[in-house]
Amino acid sequence: MVATKQRKTLPARSDSEASGPSGTSRRLAPEIREKQILLKAVEHFATHGFSGSTRELARQIGVTQPLLYRYFPSKEVLIDRVYDEVFKWDPNWIRQIKDRSIPIQERMVNFYTAYADVILRREWIRIFIFAGLTREGINTRYLARLREQIFIPVMGEVRHAYDLPPPANAKERETDQELIWSLHASIFYLGVRKWIYGLPVTDDLHANISCQIDAFLNGVPKAMKKTASRTPRFGKKQTA
Repeated sequence: MVATKQRKTLPARSDSEASGPSGTSRRLAPEIREKQILLKAVEHFATHGFSGSTRELARQIGVTQPLLYRYFPSKEVLIDRVYDEVFKWDPNWIRQIKDRSIPIQERMVNFYTAYADVILRREWIRIFIFAGLTREGINTRYLARLREQIFIPVMGEVRHAYDLPPPANAKERETDQELIWSLHASIFYLGVRKWIYGLPVTDDLHANISCQIDAFLNGVPKAMKKTASRTPRFGKKQTA
């Protein structure tokens, strides 16, 4: 009876232990265990999406459900941590975009090459797609940050480089957003082709991005000028 009671209480005392290759156990520091669970959860969500119970999730990543809850009190908390782990944001990006000592084309190539190195990974692409399909609003904060810290500054720098005034109204702001989305989506779609469809993509990412930026800057300023010429400016006298 004593031996039986001891066996029942062992799991509660050894939640922070991990089995080694030989079946022996080793004690992990809480922060190491937490990181280990987090990284396994990243792989799980990138593979299976966000559906399923926490019991199934714990089984898939190789821990007990009580241990999972010890570090992450709910599935929502775990998903938020996974999101923060995957969707890294480099504060140098905005400085890189706004550095006018460097020509606009070089700045944009440098930024999008660095940005692509972050986003064109399996876990980034797949978790972003799953989140957009199954978790309403989970991508909202990322897309809002993208708009405020990337899209608006990039288009502002393009306008400055080509001696164009800031957008004067909602129509011009909308045009700016659609134009930068077209460039951004073409780079993002490289990851979709590779990690969603399993299709081959270019090995020379820098050359591909350079080509995309070149096409963008050769067409976008003209499109912006056309939009401005078709849209009445405030303060400009209108004729019948």
